[in-house]
Amino acid sequence: MLASDRQLPVSGGPEKRAYVRSVFSAIAPTYDRLNRIISFRFDQGWRRYAVARLGWERNPGGIYLDLCAGTMDFGATLARRAGFRGRIIGADFVARMLELGRDKSPRLVPVNADALDLPFPDQAFEGAMIGWGVRNLVDLDAGLGEVARVLKPEARLVVLEMAVPRQPLLRAVYQFYFHHVMPWIGRVVSKHRTAYSWLPESTRVFPGPAELSRRMEAQGFTDVCYELFMGGVCAMHVGTKAATGKKPRERDIVTQHFRKCEPDER
Repeated sequence: MLASDRQLPVSGGPEKRAYVRSVFSAIAPTYDRLNRIISFRFDQGWRRYAVARLGWERNPGGIYLDLCAGTMDFGATLARRAGFRGRIIGADFVARMLELGRDKSPRLVPVNADALDLPFPDQAFEGAMIGWGVRNLVDLDAGLGEVARVLKPEARLVVLEMAVPRQPLLRAVYQFYFHHVMPWIGRVVSKHRTAYSWLPESTRVFPGPAELSRRMEAQGFTDVCYELFMGGVCAMHVGTKAATGKKPRERDIVTQHFRKCEPDER
Protein backbone atom coordinates (compact mmCIF):
# COMPACT_ATOMS: atom_id res chain seq x y z
CA MET A 1 0.00 0.00 0.00
CA LEU A 2 1.33 3.45 -0.89
CA ALA A 3 1.94 6.03 1.78
CA SER A 4 -0.69 8.76 1.71
CA ASP A 5 -0.28 12.49 2.15
CA ARG A 6 -1.44 11.98 5.72
CA GLN A 7 1.22 9.34 6.42
CA LEU A 8 4.09 11.22 4.79
CA PRO A 9 4.13 15.05 4.87
CA VAL A 10 4.72 15.55 1.14
CA SER A 11 2.59 18.68 0.81
CA GLY A 12 4.77 21.12 2.74
CA GLY A 13 4.83 22.98 6.01
CA PRO A 14 6.92 22.47 9.16
CA GLU A 15 6.07 18.75 9.24
CA LYS A 16 7.71 18.27 5.84
CA ARG A 17 10.78 20.25 6.91
CA ALA A 18 11.23 18.21 10.08
CA TYR A 19 10.63 14.93 8.27
CA VAL A 20 13.12 15.68 5.48
CA ARG A 21 15.81 16.67 7.99
CA SER A 22 15.28 13.55 10.11
CA VAL A 23 15.17 11.17 7.14
CA PHE A 24 18.31 12.43 5.45
CA SER A 25 20.20 12.51 8.72
CA ALA A 26 19.26 8.87 9.27
CA ILE A 27 20.14 7.57 5.80
CA ALA A 28 23.29 9.65 5.32
CA PRO A 29 25.76 6.74 5.81
CA THR A 30 24.16 4.67 3.03
CA TYR A 31 22.99 7.54 0.81
CA ASP A 32 25.66 7.39 -1.92
CA ARG A 33 25.57 3.60 -2.15
CA LEU A 34 21.80 3.54 -2.45
CA ASN A 35 21.83 6.24 -5.12
CA ARG A 36 24.06 4.01 -7.25
CA ILE A 37 21.91 0.93 -6.64
CA ILE A 38 18.46 2.38 -7.24
CA SER A 39 19.50 4.43 -10.29
CA PHE A 40 21.64 1.64 -11.79
CA ARG A 41 24.48 4.20 -11.66
CA PHE A 42 22.77 6.46 -14.18
CA ASP A 43 22.84 9.25 -11.56
CA GLN A 44 26.58 9.69 -12.11
CA GLY A 45 26.23 10.16 -15.86
CA TRP A 46 23.32 12.57 -15.40
CA ARG A 47 25.41 14.72 -13.07
CA ARG A 48 28.28 14.83 -15.56
CA TYR A 49 25.88 15.79 -18.35
CA ALA A 50 24.32 18.54 -16.22
CA VAL A 51 27.71 19.96 -15.18
CA ALA A 52 28.57 20.24 -18.87
CA ARG A 53 25.57 22.60 -19.22
CA LEU A 54 26.55 24.83 -16.30
CA GLY A 55 28.83 27.05 -18.39
CA TRP A 56 31.63 26.96 -15.81
CA GLU A 57 34.23 27.34 -18.57
CA ARG A 58 33.44 31.06 -18.72
CA ASN A 59 34.99 31.42 -15.27
CA PRO A 60 36.85 28.22 -14.26
CA GLY A 61 38.27 29.97 -11.18
CA GLY A 62 34.91 31.19 -9.89
CA ILE A 63 32.73 30.19 -6.95
CA TYR A 64 29.78 27.89 -7.64
CA LEU A 65 26.88 26.70 -5.50
CA ASP A 66 25.81 23.10 -4.97
CA LEU A 67 22.45 23.60 -3.26
CA CYS A 68 20.61 20.88 -1.34
CA ALA A 69 24.03 19.34 -1.69
CA GLY A 70 23.66 16.25 0.47
CA THR A 71 26.99 14.45 0.27
CA MET A 72 28.12 16.91 -2.42
CA ASP A 73 28.25 14.46 -5.32
CA PHE A 74 27.14 17.17 -7.75
CA GLY A 75 29.80 19.59 -6.56
CA ALA A 76 32.45 16.86 -6.66
CA THR A 77 31.54 16.16 -10.29
CA LEU A 78 32.33 19.76 -11.16
CA ALA A 79 35.48 19.75 -9.01
CA ARG A 80 36.87 16.84 -11.03
CA ARG A 81 36.47 18.53 -14.39
CA ALA A 82 39.78 19.17 -16.14
CA GLY A 83 40.54 22.88 -16.08
CA PHE A 84 38.29 23.76 -13.16
CA ARG A 85 40.21 25.88 -10.63
CA GLY A 86 37.44 27.37 -8.53
CA ARG A 87 35.54 26.45 -5.40
CA ILE A 88 32.14 24.86 -4.85
CA ILE A 89 30.06 25.78 -1.82
CA GLY A 90 27.96 22.78 -0.83
CA ALA A 91 24.93 24.06 1.10
CA ASP A 92 22.52 21.74 2.88
CA PHE A 93 20.50 21.90 6.10
CA VAL A 94 21.46 18.31 7.05
CA ALA A 95 24.91 18.60 8.60
CA ARG A 96 25.51 14.83 8.69
CA MET A 97 25.26 14.58 4.90
CA LEU A 98 27.82 17.34 4.42
CA GLU A 99 30.21 15.74 6.91
CA LEU A 100 30.21 12.50 4.94
CA GLY A 101 30.93 14.25 1.63
CA ARG A 102 33.45 16.90 2.62
CA ASP A 103 36.51 14.83 1.66
CA LYS A 104 35.44 14.18 -1.93
CA SER A 105 37.48 17.15 -3.17
CA PRO A 106 39.60 19.92 -1.62
CA ARG A 107 37.61 22.35 -3.78
CA LEU A 108 34.41 21.61 -1.84
CA VAL A 109 33.40 23.88 1.04
CA PRO A 110 30.45 22.54 3.08
CA VAL A 111 28.05 25.06 4.60
CA ASN A 112 25.18 24.00 6.85
CA ALA A 113 22.41 26.29 5.57
CA ASP A 114 18.71 26.40 4.74
CA ALA A 115 17.96 26.71 1.02
CA LEU A 116 15.14 29.17 1.82
CA ASP A 117 17.43 31.52 3.75
CA LEU A 118 20.94 31.28 2.36
CA PRO A 119 23.72 33.05 4.30
CA PHE A 120 25.30 34.46 1.15
CA PRO A 121 25.25 37.98 -0.32
CA ASP A 122 23.43 38.89 -3.49
CA GLN A 123 25.13 37.91 -6.76
CA ALA A 124 27.78 35.79 -5.03
CA PHE A 125 27.98 32.81 -7.42
CA GLU A 126 28.97 32.17 -11.03
CA GLY A 127 26.51 29.28 -11.29
CA ALA A 128 24.44 26.84 -9.25
CA MET A 129 23.36 23.22 -9.38
CA ILE A 130 20.66 21.30 -7.51
CA GLY A 131 20.54 17.51 -7.68
CA TRP A 132 17.24 15.92 -6.65
CA GLY A 133 16.68 18.56 -3.99
CA VAL A 134 14.02 21.03 -5.14
CA ARG A 135 11.38 18.35 -4.55
CA ASN A 136 12.22 18.46 -0.83
CA LEU A 137 11.81 22.22 -0.39
CA VAL A 138 8.94 23.36 1.81
CA ASP A 139 8.40 26.36 -0.52
CA LEU A 140 9.56 25.70 -4.08
CA ASP A 141 9.07 29.25 -5.34
CA ALA A 142 10.88 30.80 -2.38
CA GLY A 143 13.77 28.38 -2.91
CA LEU A 144 14.10 29.22 -6.61
CA GLY A 145 13.91 32.91 -5.77
CA GLU A 146 16.69 32.54 -3.22
CA VAL A 147 18.89 30.81 -5.80
CA ALA A 148 18.24 33.66 -8.24
CA ARG A 149 19.19 36.19 -5.55
CA VAL A 150 22.65 34.70 -4.94
CA LEU A 151 23.50 34.18 -8.62
CA LYS A 152 25.25 36.78 -10.72
CA PRO A 153 23.35 38.10 -13.74
CA GLU A 154 23.59 35.68 -16.68
CA ALA A 155 24.79 32.86 -14.40
CA ARG A 156 23.23 29.46 -14.98
CA LEU A 157 21.22 27.14 -12.78
CA VAL A 158 21.03 23.43 -13.61
CA VAL A 159 18.52 21.22 -11.83
CA LEU A 160 18.19 17.45 -11.86
CA GLU A 161 14.91 16.08 -10.52
CA MET A 162 12.72 13.02 -10.74
CA ALA A 163 9.79 12.98 -13.16
CA VAL A 164 7.07 10.57 -14.27
CA PRO A 165 7.24 9.06 -17.79
CA ARG A 166 4.34 9.88 -20.12
CA GLN A 167 4.44 6.71 -22.21
CA PRO A 168 1.87 4.34 -20.60
CA LEU A 169 3.86 1.10 -20.64
CA LEU A 170 7.05 2.74 -19.41
CA ARG A 171 5.06 4.61 -16.76
CA ALA A 172 3.55 1.34 -15.51
CA VAL A 173 6.97 -0.33 -15.24
CA TYR A 174 8.42 2.78 -13.62
CA GLN A 175 5.63 3.02 -11.05
CA PHE A 176 5.94 -0.63 -10.09
CA TYR A 177 9.69 -0.24 -9.56
CA PHE A 178 9.35 3.15 -7.89
CA HIS A 179 6.56 2.18 -5.50
CA HIS A 180 7.42 -1.43 -4.71
CA VAL A 181 10.95 -2.52 -5.62
CA MET A 182 12.91 0.63 -4.77
CA PRO A 183 11.36 1.18 -1.30
CA TRP A 184 12.14 -2.45 -0.45
CA ILE A 185 15.78 -2.02 -1.51
CA GLY A 186 15.92 1.21 0.49
CA ARG A 187 14.59 -0.43 3.63
CA VAL A 188 17.01 -3.36 3.35
CA VAL A 189 20.11 -1.21 2.82
CA SER A 190 19.34 1.89 4.89
CA LYS A 191 17.31 0.15 7.65
CA HIS A 192 14.93 3.12 7.53
CA ARG A 193 11.25 2.21 7.28
CA THR A 194 9.87 5.14 5.25
CA ALA A 195 12.83 6.99 3.70
CA TYR A 196 12.53 5.37 0.29
CA SER A 197 8.76 5.63 0.25
CA TRP A 198 9.34 9.39 0.48
CA LEU A 199 10.94 9.49 -2.98
CA PRO A 200 7.95 8.15 -4.97
CA GLU A 201 5.40 9.99 -2.86
CA SER A 202 7.15 13.35 -3.04
CA THR A 203 7.64 12.86 -6.81
CA ARG A 204 3.93 12.12 -7.21
CA VAL A 205 2.89 15.55 -5.91
CA PHE A 206 5.77 17.54 -7.38
CA PRO A 207 5.20 19.77 -10.46
CA GLY A 208 6.02 18.20 -13.81
CA PRO A 209 8.90 19.46 -15.98
CA ALA A 210 6.87 22.09 -17.86
CA GLU A 211 5.43 23.51 -14.64
CA LEU A 212 8.83 23.57 -12.94
CA SER A 213 10.20 25.42 -15.98
CA ARG A 214 7.41 27.98 -15.72
CA ARG A 215 8.13 28.53 -12.05
CA MET A 216 11.83 28.99 -12.74
CA GLU A 217 10.93 31.72 -15.23
CA ALA A 218 8.62 33.34 -12.69
CA GLN A 219 11.56 33.63 -10.28
CA GLY A 220 13.82 35.45 -12.74
CA PHE A 221 15.36 32.81 -14.99
CA THR A 222 15.40 33.17 -18.77
CA ASP A 223 16.02 30.74 -21.64
CA VAL A 224 14.65 27.93 -19.48
CA CYS A 225 14.69 24.52 -21.10
CA TYR A 226 14.46 20.95 -19.96
CA GLU A 227 15.54 17.55 -21.17
CA LEU A 228 14.14 14.16 -20.17
CA PHE A 229 16.32 11.13 -19.49
CA MET A 230 15.39 7.45 -19.84
CA GLY A 231 11.98 8.19 -21.28
CA GLY A 232 11.12 10.73 -18.62
CA VAL A 233 12.17 9.20 -15.28
CA CYS A 234 14.51 12.13 -14.67
CA ALA A 235 14.52 15.69 -15.98
CA MET A 236 17.34 18.21 -16.33
CA HIS A 237 16.34 21.88 -16.25
CA VAL A 238 18.65 24.70 -17.32
CA GLY A 239 17.95 28.38 -16.76
CA THR A 240 19.94 31.62 -16.92
CA LYS A 241 19.51 34.35 -14.35
CA ALA A 242 18.11 37.39 -16.09
CA ALA A 243 20.54 40.23 -16.69
CA THR A 244 19.96 43.25 -14.48
CA GLY A 245 16.83 45.09 -15.56
CA LYS A 246 15.77 42.34 -17.97
CA LYS A 247 12.44 40.63 -17.38
CA PRO A 248 11.87 36.97 -18.29
CA ARG A 249 9.89 36.74 -21.49
CA GLU A 250 6.21 36.05 -21.06
CA ARG A 251 4.57 32.85 -22.29
CA ASP A 252 1.02 31.94 -23.06
CA ILE A 253 0.03 30.33 -19.75
CA VAL A 254 -2.46 28.05 -21.49
CA THR A 255 -0.35 26.72 -24.37
CA GLN A 256 3.15 27.12 -22.98
CA HIS A 257 5.77 24.81 -24.46
CA PHE A 258 9.34 24.73 -23.26
CA ARG A 259 12.06 23.85 -25.69
CA LYS A 260 14.44 20.96 -25.31
CA CYS A 261 17.86 22.05 -24.16
CA GLU A 262 20.07 22.53 -27.19
CA PRO A 263 23.86 22.05 -27.33
CA ASP A 264 25.68 24.84 -25.52
CA GLU A 265 26.66 27.66 -27.86
CA ARG A 266 28.46 29.82 -25.29
